[in-house]
Amino acid sequence: QTAAGIYSWLPLGYRVLKKIEQIVREEMDATGAQEILMPTIQPAELWQESGRYDDYGKEMLRITDRHERGLLYGPTHEEIVTDIFRNSVKSYRDLPQNLYQIHWKFRDEVRPRFGVMRGREFFMKDNYSFDIDAESARHSYNKMFVSYLRTYARMGLKPIPMQADSGAIGGDMSHEFIVLANTGESAVYCDSAWLDTDALALEIDFENDLQPIVDKWTELYAATDDKHDPENCPIDAANLFTGRGIEVGHIFYFGTKYSVAMGATVSDDQGKDVPVEMGSYGIGVSRLVGAIIEANYDENGIVWPESVAPFKVGLMNLRSGDDACDTVCEKLYADLNKAGVEALYDERDERAGVKFAEMDLIGLPWQVAVGPRGVKAGTVEIKRRGGEREEISAESALARLV
Repeated sequence: QTAAGIYSWLPLGYRVLKKIEQIVREEMDATGAQEILMPTIQPAELWQESGRYDDYGKEMLRITDRHERGLLYGPTHEEIVTDIFRNSVKSYRDLPQNLYQIHWKFRDEVRPRFGVMRGREFFMKDNYSFDIDAESARHSYNKMFVSYLRTYARMGLKPIPMQADSGAIGGDMSHEFIVLANTGESAVYCDSAWLDTDALALEIDFENDLQPIVDKWTELYAATDDKHDPENCPIDAANLFTGRGIEVGHIFYFGTKYSVAMGATVSDDQGKDVPVEMGSYGIGVSRLVGAIIEANYDENGIVWPESVAPFKVGLMNLRSGDDACDTVCEKLYADLNKAGVEALYDERDERAGVKFAEMDLIGLPWQVAVGPRGVKAGTVEIKRRGGEREEISAESALARLV
């Protein structure tokens, strides 16, 4: 922690952050969204134009440059992207458009807490859709809804979409995505059928009508504590799951809120200028690092899902300096790297117990231990995190990990 709510990212955490970022990027690209990069520092006049500059409150970090021009460190980018759109797109023939970035943002939280899950500076994917009419905008919204289900599931999480308030973003349709975690910040009440859902089993064509999928995933009851009414809950006690969850994403459809205020119009098929329909969609990338840990741990430490683990395997030399152990480890490490398997090699002069404990704490999906007794017998120890150790040959261990 560098300051309250501001963090530096060290090697292992940074690798996890980049893994999450790449999954988010791949799922955004699959929908046809295009990646851009917008500035963190924004001119105040754009926010004054939209009407949000005075409404946003003290969470916005406001800055004045040497020429007394008002600037701000962007907490979100609706104004900037609307300005880009209105200066670049003039015809309905160029719609729909969906632009995204993965970038740093800042909100001056009065009480930053929960580490990177509620920091002031955070790494976020935000994207913005532009459509000619409400029907097209709903399709863009549904694309993001379905994409979010897949994105979180690829990270080993169970995503539950819930109706949400639009807050400072505005708009009349909004969902927040909650993932279940025992130490989550909000109480969650949902149909126990949610626990059996599998977003990755969905067959998706983003150009087809996605409304049936959205309807299926919103017909099951789910609510956070602020919206749950025990007296009128439609689920009986036997089928009601009660737990805790962490918000990791939010999507909004807000129609012409920004396009009217900022003059973002296109010519329609009759040659008439019309304001575009817009939506915005956020995923807290740095927040997800903390959320994944809270959803995947045991008494010994983190249990990283393989898709986001900083390394796939931890290779431990239990007798560093022993020629036989060094030779087996170095060959196995080289073979893993050659096969594209990310391996963390622990060759420190430490006791075996320390190495095992710290490897459990780090939480890599696989562990391979090489010691003098095993080398003499022609074996190494391999273990899935949380599983039982097994003695097999180094060649068999390599085959299992590749």
